This record gives sequence, C-alpha cells and structure tokens, in this order.
Amino acid sequence: MSKQQPNVIIFFTDQQRADTTGVHGNPMGITDNFDRMAITGTHCYNGFTCQPVCVPARLSLQTGNYASHYGSYNNGVGLPLGTPTLGHYFQDAGYHTGYIGKWHLAKENPVPTECRTGYDYWLGGNAVESFSDAYASHLYDNDGNRVDMPGYRADSYADAAIKFIDKNRDKPFFLMTSWLEPHFQNTSDDFPAPEGYEEKYAKNCWTPPDLQTIDGTAPRHLPGYYGMVKRLDECLGRIRDTLRSLDLLDNTIIVFTSDHGCHFKTRNREYKRSCHDSSTRIPLAFSGPGFDQGGRLNEMISLVDVPPTLLDACNISVPETMQGRSILPLINRDQTAKENWPEEVLIEFCDNPFIGRVVRTHRWTYSVKRTVAGNDVSKDWEFTEEYLYDNQADPWQLDNLINNQSFIKVKKVMRERLLKRMAETGEPKPQIIIVESSQKSGQRLFAEKAMYM
Repeated sequence: MSKQQPNVIIFFTDQQRADTTGVHGNPMGITDNFDRMAITGTHCYNGFTCQPVCVPARLSLQTGNYASHYGSYNNGVGLPLGTPTLGHYFQDAGYHTGYIGKWHLAKENPVPTECRTGYDYWLGGNAVESFSDAYASHLYDNDGNRVDMPGYRADSYADAAIKFIDKNRDKPFFLMTSWLEPHFQNTSDDFPAPEGYEEKYAKNCWTPPDLQTIDGTAPRHLPGYYGMVKRLDECLGRIRDTLRSLDLLDNTIIVFTSDHGCHFKTRNREYKRSCHDSSTRIPLAFSGPGFDQGGRLNEMISLVDVPPTLLDACNISVPETMQGRSILPLINRDQTAKENWPEEVLIEFCDNPFIGRVVRTHRWTYSVKRTVAGNDVSKDWEFTEEYLYDNQADPWQLDNLINNQSFIKVKKVMRERLLKRMAETGEPKPQIIIVESSQKSGQRLFAEKAMYM
C-alpha cells in the first residue's frame, strides 16, 4: 500500500440535531469547527439517519446496510456475529484500525472480542450512557481491562484519539471515534454539559420553532444540550489541530455525523423515535482528499451511504451487498449519477411501540405505523398511514396533512415510493391501510408537479 493512502477518521456523535450547526441556521455560534469543515469540504445539507435509534443506526454505519437486512429492529438486537464491519474492510486493505468510545452493538461489558472484530485497537464500551457519567467515565481496552477516563467525558475521548493518531502517524489508519454527547444521561435524564457551559447557553437560548410550539423538555434541557454540542465541536477542533501539527490533515478524510437527532419529548414521551426531522435529520460533512471544495450537496443522503463513500474514497472495493451508495460521483458532478440518485431517503424506525417506515423527499415526509406490536415480519405485516408533512410550507412539521382531502394524490405517490424502497431492502411487501381523507381542504391547493418533489 502506498503511503499516500488517506487516513480516515469518523467523528460520530449521539443524538445531535442538524440545526445545532451554524450551516443549518443555528445562530448560537457553537459549531465553528464543523461549520468550517462543511464550508471548505463537502456538506451533505440533506443528511438523514436511516434509523432514529442507537443500535440500528450504528449497525447501518458499520455495514452500509439497513438494519432490517439483519433483523435488527430495536436496541436489543445488535451486530450479528461474523458480520463484516468498516473495520474489517479497512483492515483487509492494510489499514491499522482503531475504535474509541460507545459501541452499543453488543449486550455486555466489556464487549466480547468476537463482537468487536475488525478493530486492531480497542478502547470502548457498550451502552456507555448507562455506566459512565460526564465526569466519571471509563472504557475497556483490548484485553477487557477497565480504563478510567479522567476529565470531562468528551475531552477524555479526544485525548485517546489524539494519542492514537500520534502513535500511528507513519502508517495509514482508520479510526472511529464514537461519542456519547449530546445524548442525555440515562442515569439522571439530564444533559450534563461541561461546568459553566449550560449557564452560558441559558442566556438568550435560541429555540427551534418545533420546540417552541410543542410542549416538551427543551426549556429545561436545551442549554445543557447546546453546551455538550459546543464541547464536541472543540474536540473536533483539537483533532484537526493534531492532524495539522503532524502534517496529516491534507491526507486525512474526516466525516462528521450523528446517529439521529432529538425531539425533546415533543413528539412522544421520549427523545428520538419518530419520523420528524427533529429525530431524523443529522449533521453530515466530509473533508480531506476527494472532499475538499466539494461544496454543498442538496441530494437526499442517508447515513447508510457513508460506508460505501469512505471505501470508494480510499479505492477500496465497495461490496455489492452494501445497500448504501457512494456520494463521490455527486461530488464529481457526474450528471448520470445525479439523475439516478434517489429522490427520497428511506427511514426505518423500530422499537415498540414506535414501529414504522418513512420516506422523506425535499418536499414531503410520509410515514406509516405498524398496526400491531412486535417485529415479526412473517405475519400481520400491516401499517397505517400516520403522518404527511409539506416540508416546504411547513419546515418544522407542525401541520399533519395525512387526512386532508387536497393531498390524496400526494399520499398515493409517496406510498408507492415507500413500497418500492422497502422492497429494495428485502422487506416483504406490507399492507398499508389508507387513512380516510376526512379533513376538508379549505383554500389549500398545490401544483400537480409538487407531488414529485
């Protein structure tokens, strides 16, 4: 392997809304490093998760496939043994691979060796939100030994990443850093920011309109959440500074993204399992070889597209079994690729009682909900229409149009798109119960061509 082979770092946060970032309109100035990376690199403006739940989203990022492909429908079903991961693909290509932080694809701590194959260096833990705290964190090394992580949790992960980069500066490396922040702390149902940060962002705290309109926990939790996001952005800056000081920045691909967003108990009585952009839209940007000066992509891009993109960027063969697709042809302005790129993203959300499927285009969000409990696809694979949003007229998704008479044709087009995408993932064809359009349209009209936007 040539020494010119680019290094790769995944900076993977947990439960971070896209609108925490300046490039998505947040005026708080808390993501200067991410914003700079997005502006000078490639910014996937319409980045979405494929699963607004921790485990299935992480499975998709490791494999490039939808979680349903593995029957992983909830947080209780992790990575099937023997499943190739990104670590495997880079390892096979001669990279030194490392993993730092939250794994959450197993059922125990320390994570058994057979559950984390593909990574030469390991400093991780399973569901770290349940056994660590913001200032009392620990992980486990390759041998299963506990390693205490002094300092604020995010800082300690950054310290470990910097040590890994420095130690492996002379050979190609693939490093996945998986942060808990800005996920809530399960042991206290709180968002513990670094000392002083919550107070700082409590003053003139910008609140997105969806969180202003629907009662939830945002008034109590948003300042701490912003404080956690700010510290993460500072950690991103530290890692980029390290690469710069070691003369590695220009030969290192960095991707920054998250597993899902956070709706602060506005859509249901928890934080993330819903079809709404607050749960599903994520920050997503790339920098480094092949991505610098890529500009802003407006195509609908999914978390499941990240693995094939990274392999493609490093000239590693993308397995035909991967259901995601590389965005490099879009960056290279390949007109055929642009014309053939899907007009929608498919989002699977699973975990009783929030079981459904979603298609999201630029204009519309259409969601259906499982009519019976459980994830057994062998029987009663039946869904009911639940939500339809016009994202152009209603960007904060506050007006559900699912039973509005004016949108019968829109629902038909979106339903067909959903069935097509579900079939492509290998799921059985579901029965979708159509909600009666009982709400009169009033003066609401739209152009026929808008159905296909």
